[in-house]
Amino acid sequence: MERQDKNGLSELVRNRIQSSIDAKQKLLADPAYIEQVTQAASAMVKSLRNGGTIFFFGNGGSAADAQHLAAEFTGRYLKERRPLPALALSVNSSSVTAIGNDYGFDLVFARPLEALGKAGDVAVGITTSGNSPNVVRALEVAKAKSIFTIAFSGAKGGLVKELADCPICIPSDQTPRIQECHILTGHVICEIVENALYADMVSGAQENVTVGAGSARR
Repeated sequence: MERQDKNGLSELVRNRIQSSIDAKQKLLADPAYIEQVTQAASAMVKSLRNGGTIFFFGNGGSAADAQHLAAEFTGRYLKERRPLPALALSVNSSSVTAIGNDYGFDLVFARPLEALGKAGDVAVGITTSGNSPNVVRALEVAKAKSIFTIAFSGAKGGLVKELADCPICIPSDQTPRIQECHILTGHVICEIVENALYADMVSGAQENVTVGAGSARR
C-alpha cells in the first residue's frame, strides 16, 4: 500500500511538471504572446526613461507576483544597477484595509493609483480570471490618467482583455499554470527592461551605486 501511494504521488509530480511545460510550450509557439511581452517591456522602458513609475497589483497569489516583480525593479533582476521606481499596491496593509473598510474592496488599488499615478506611468494588473473587480477598477483609473495599462490574465482574458492597452493572456484555464506563466512573463519583461536601460553592463558587473547587502545572496 505504501509503495502504491508513493508511486501515485510520483505520478502526480510528473503530471504537474508536464502540465507546466505544456503551458509554456504554447507560449513559445504563440507569436502574439511574444509580441505582447515585448510591447509591455518597451512601454516600461519608455516610461522609466521619462521618469515614470511601474505599478503592480493583484489579489492572493497575484498580489505575491506583484510584490515579487516590484522587488525586481527596486532591487535588481540580473544586473547591478540603480534601483528602478516600481510599487506593488497591495503591500500597504493600512491603506488596503482602510480603503476596503471605508469605500469597498473594489477600490483598494484604484484609489492609491489615482493618488500616486501620473501620465506616462505603467500599470500592471494581474488576475488569473481577468475579472477581479479591484483590478478592473484600477485599470479604468489608469486609462483615465493616461497611464499605459498591461493585464496579465488567463486564456479567456476576461474584462481586462478589452480594457488593457496590452493584454497578455496565458493559454490555460488552470490557476496554478496561469500563475507559473505569469511569473515567467514578468521575469522576461524584467530582463528586457534591464538590458534596454543598461545595455553596456554585464550581469553581475558593479556600478557606482550603493547595493543592498543581501542582494548578491538571495
